[in-house]
Amino acid sequence: MATGETGFDDVTFDLISVQYHSLKAGHDYGQYVRDAENADRNDIAEFFRKVMAEDSARAKQCHEFLKELSGSAESGPAVS
Repeated sequence: MATGETGFDDVTFDLISVQYHSLKAGHDYGQYVRDAENADRNDIAEFFRKVMAEDSARAKQCHEFLKELSGSAESGPAVS
């Protein structure tokens, strides 16, 4: 079984990490949308909205996977 940078093969950790970064990025993109709108660049604002929606969908998918893994042995750390 392969191990990651932390020494664990932990699917739950990986999903939480992706979910966190997707949600954090979504928060940041809100400012990017405002910046583009303030610059009268609605095309760029729309691009940032699209990116934000993609990250939101990614976070939601992680949440669904985490619900499936909750309480299962599949989500535990690697055994050394």
